[in-house]
Amino acid sequence: MRATASLAIAMAACGLAAGQASAESPTLYVGAYGGSTERAMKEVIIPSFRDDHDVEIIYVPGNSTDTLAKLQAQRGNQELDVVLLDDGPMYQAVNFGFCESIGDVPVLDDVYDIAHLPGGKAVGIGFVATGFAYNRELFEENGWEPPQSWADLADSRYRDKLVVPPVNNTYGLHALVMAARINGGGEQNIDPGFEAFKERIAPNVLTFEPSAGKMSELFQSGEIALSVWGSGRLKALADTGFPGAFAYPEEGAVALMVGACPVSESNVPELSRAFIEHLLSPEIQQVLAERQGWGPTNRTAELPPALADSLPYGEKIDQLVTVDWNVINEHRLEWTNRWNRRVER
Repeated sequence: MRATASLAIAMAACGLAAGQASAESPTLYVGAYGGSTERAMKEVIIPSFRDDHDVEIIYVPGNSTDTLAKLQAQRGNQELDVVLLDDGPMYQAVNFGFCESIGDVPVLDDVYDIAHLPGGKAVGIGFVATGFAYNRELFEENGWEPPQSWADLADSRYRDKLVVPPVNNTYGLHALVMAARINGGGEQNIDPGFEAFKERIAPNVLTFEPSAGKMSELFQSGEIALSVWGSGRLKALADTGFPGAFAYPEEGAVALMVGACPVSESNVPELSRAFIEHLLSPEIQQVLAERQGWGPTNRTAELPPALADSLPYGEKIDQLVTVDWNVINEHRLEWTNRWNRRVER
């Protein structure tokens, strides 16, 4: 009798445990940036998705290089379900087979064409424009018009008042490609870009500075008047009260997109796609604009006028151009070594 009772109790306990296990929420692993992005995700974006989908979300912070390295290390046994990467590394992730098709997600119809990555396996969720950040007060004091062309980087009036990040930084890489394009070359023929930098642009450059913090210091101290920088970086600096402005070159500012993709081999593929759809919703697009300075890739997202003026938004999207990341990723190490030998020596 005791054995029978014990067995009944054990079976009941097993049944309870099984019931609890079946009732557990699924888990979605999201790999994305740390810092302010992580705060926005955990404070606003993730809670609203979690409540609507009854899912647990594990956030794995890291920059694009770190997250791409995780995908490579976990090939065949992926932990991550959704990743956010800069567009350059995202092209690598797609080419390496780490991204699954997003599929027929209705909100994609509202996304600008420029934000659709080839193959339908990744999509831009935010725009940053690479163009000209400048000190409006210094320009006015000197009687200078705002910079208008990528060719203006070679203007001698900016000698020792200009900063361009190095080519291993995305802003510097964009500047090199645009210098090549306006001089008859491009990604497939980068030589004119290197020649322009070595002969005409580098003599104006005070320093090839990659650090956003140091760039801000150089602007605030009045040491520089102009830099090649991102619209989001300039917005963050201007929000402190600095008299900064952002100019879109007439040949086009380069789109630096934050991309999202559902990871191949995910255990929760439908939730992965749903989370990307959530990121593209007009409401979350506005959150990303306010918190991150990312211009919406969803054309139906509406921003208040003051915010709209400072971001790639509306008509400014027509002033964005893209670069060929497949070519760039193939040659980037070679270009970096060449830059170090010929431009920044």
